[in-house]
Formats: sequence, structure tokens, C-alpha cells
Amino acid sequence: MEFAGMTVVDAHIHQWDPMTTPREFSGLAKLFRYVPVPVDWAKRLAPRRDREFVGDPTPFMRPYLPRDYDSDAGEVPVEAIVHIEVEWVGNGPLGPVDETRWVASLPWGVDTPALGAIMGAADPVTPEFAELLDAHQAASPLFRGVRTRVEYHPDPDVRATCEAPGKLTSTAFLNGFGALADRGLAFEAWVYSGQLPEVTALAERYPDTTIVLNHLGTPAGVFGPVGRETGRNPGRRRELFLRWRDDLTALAAHPNVVAKVSGLMMPILGHPVPKRGEPTPVPVLVERISPMLEHALDVFGSDRLIWGSNFPVDKPITSIPNAANAVATALAGHGADDKAIEQVFRRNAERIYGLDML
Repeated sequence: MEFAGMTVVDAHIHQWDPMTTPREFSGLAKLFRYVPVPVDWAKRLAPRRDREFVGDPTPFMRPYLPRDYDSDAGEVPVEAIVHIEVEWVGNGPLGPVDETRWVASLPWGVDTPALGAIMGAADPVTPEFAELLDAHQAASPLFRGVRTRVEYHPDPDVRATCEAPGKLTSTAFLNGFGALADRGLAFEAWVYSGQLPEVTALAERYPDTTIVLNHLGTPAGVFGPVGRETGRNPGRRRELFLRWRDDLTALAAHPNVVAKVSGLMMPILGHPVPKRGEPTPVPVLVERISPMLEHALDVFGSDRLIWGSNFPVDKPITSIPNAANAVATALAGHGADDKAIEQVFRRNAERIYGLDML
């Protein structure tokens, strides 16, 4: 599908430079820069859960900056992007503000798409949460809210930040979250699908706060086996899909929640990882993701879905043009007209992230 006559907002990308900024994966990236061994050796050194999550470690070993994104976007007419925090570590409790400041300094809009918004990192359970929000806002007028690392999965071989469920509904998290709500900021919720009821509880507790569900809830293993037991056979994958479908329906009943049509090409969903440089063909992607997109369109409607490429995390599976075309084709196949496609690929992001510059 072509995007003739419209431009696109990519509402979910990551930027990093592991050589000059403190990322979780910076140490390994520096090792492979200065030690002359193939980067594929990173797969052998990393735990299984990390190998399955990244698929191919190459994108994590190199800087990913505006020019890199612009090259990857290809023929997709991206006018603006939204940066989502990614594993900035260190520098004390206000350290995540350095990422917001760094992103705001990058040369977006110089023969590249514009930087439309920044979603920074902050954790409501920390005592400095309110102070951190204010510091983010002072660092850039493009700051719109936060994402907190809360992902949990019961399979120990599926990569996750939290070792136990329930953080989103803990007393400390719910009480701290009020500082975000008081400032009219948005919350990016990246969870695995088993946590969708937690997101629903959060949306019910704070009905006036915009909650953006990342990656349609990331049902790990829905396309193939990952981890120790997840998605091991078609029956388990069907059970996973049905539970995801029901929980997404319950979440969509809350009008303050919007869902990102992003991350559907993440290796952790169970996609087979193709050879480097040979992205999965669009028809194959459309066949895999259509059931998820059709249900998301049914329960959220085209006015509460937002497209994002999740690059470069999805790069081992697909390209940005292939990902965008697969999503648009699947939506159109379920009855989305040109107006609805434009809502998903541009208008909804403009509204949710306050992209006044477009």
C-alpha cells in the first residue's frame, strides 16, 4: 500500500549511541568495537532470553541517530517522530533527564524528519518522581510524558525487567502516578500481554490520564515458540491469542487508553529471524499480524490506534517500509478507508502527543 497524498508520524522509535551514552548495552557494544571478533559472537555470550528478544544484536551494537533512521524510513513519507526512552542508566535519580536533553540536541529536521515529542524515563515508585518530571519538562518543551520499565513475564526465559507481577497496581506506583496525572502528562505502558489487566486497573484509577499501550500488549510467543515454554505449540499460541483478545477488549473499554500498532515485528513475538539483509516479505507479515490488527481496530476504532515502527528494535525482522505497508494493508483488509489509515499513521499521534509544529 502506498501513502500517496499524506505524510506520516512515526510515534515509536528509539535513538541511542552506546559508544557515548550510558545504555544498558553500552558495555557490550564497546567490547565488540575494540575487540576484532564478529558481532554474532554476542549471541553466544548473551543469555538465551536476551538472544531471543533482540533476534540480531547488530542494531544494539551501533549508534542509531537521525540519519540512520532517515535512511531506514526509505519511501515512507515520515514527517515527524516520537522518541521513546530506552535503557539510559546511571547518573543518579535525575539521570534519565540527560536522555531527554541528549535527544533534544540531535539534528532532527536537518534533511531528516522533525522531532515531534519525547517520552522520557521515570518511575512513579521513586521518591524523586515529581522532581524528575519537572526536570524533564525543563529539559525540553517537547517532553510529553514517561515510560516506566514494568514488563514482567512468568516464563523465566522471556526477557523482562520486573521479577514479579503487579508493579502497575502496587500502592507505591499508584500513589506516585498522581504526580504524572497532576501535570497532564501521558504514560507509555509497555507490558507483556499477561499484564493487560494491570493496565486496565491503572486506566480505571486515573481516567483523565492518557495511557498509550505499547505494541498492542506484546503477546510473547504468539507467532512461534520463545522462552522455556511460551508459544511451544499451536494450541498454546491459540490460548495466548484468545486471552490477549479478551484482555485487550476490557482495556479498550476505557476511553483514556489508546493503543500503538507498533512492535508487531519484535522477535520476542515468535517471528523466525531471517538472514541479515533479507527482511520478511510483506505478505507473510500481513498474514501473521492481521488477526491482531483486526481485533484492535474493532475494539479501539481507528481514532485510538497509533502507528510506530519501533525501530531499530524491529529491524532484524523487517524494514520500515515493509512494516508500514503490512500494517496499512492489514487494516485496509479489515475495512479501514483512507481517512482511517491517515488517523492511524498521523492524526491520532498529532492529537495524543500535541504535535503543534505539524
